[in-house]
Amino acid sequence: MAVRPPVCDFGARAPDFTLPDPDGRLHSLAEIAGSRGTLVMFICNHCPYVQAIIDRITRDARDLQALGIGVVAISANDISEYPQDAPQHMKAEALKHGFTFPYLYDETQDVARAYGAECTPDFFGYNADLELQYRGRLDASGRAAAAPDVRRDLFEAMALVAQTGQGPREQIASMGCSIKWKAS
Repeated sequence: MAVRPPVCDFGARAPDFTLPDPDGRLHSLAEIAGSRGTLVMFICNHCPYVQAIIDRITRDARDLQALGIGVVAISANDISEYPQDAPQHMKAEALKHGFTFPYLYDETQDVARAYGAECTPDFFGYNADLELQYRGRLDASGRAAAAPDVRRDLFEAMALVAQTGQGPREQIASMGCSIKWKAS
């Protein structure tokens, strides 16, 4: 079942975190944050919505990093139910797609909860002061990739944030698979 997260809560502060990559190296929000903004993405390996756009995510992340935007991806899924999202598979996914950003594992799911992440992919775009300016989609893709020349919503929004510190007022929510929460 597809999930659509809420629209942007402009100005909300980025919750702090320190999470491990698949090799166990810790990464903090402070070290990831870019001089002109920060993009925090909640993704996972198995979701068909993520798989449909993973190469576009990698492309846009690289282009945004060139503009001074720090980028990170976080997987928070319950790996007891979805073992393909486990750290060793995250590392393989990052290598396969040439990630230029850390891909971190939120085992406790505390960071995903702090951000209010609801689906994969779920994008949170912050300005240089770590104030939320974008919570929308990558582009018009769904379970299948949209046309190659489709508007790059995320890239355009974060390029605007890099230039002005403000995101666009009109945003279209991302859509994807629900975060796979652990049973309480």
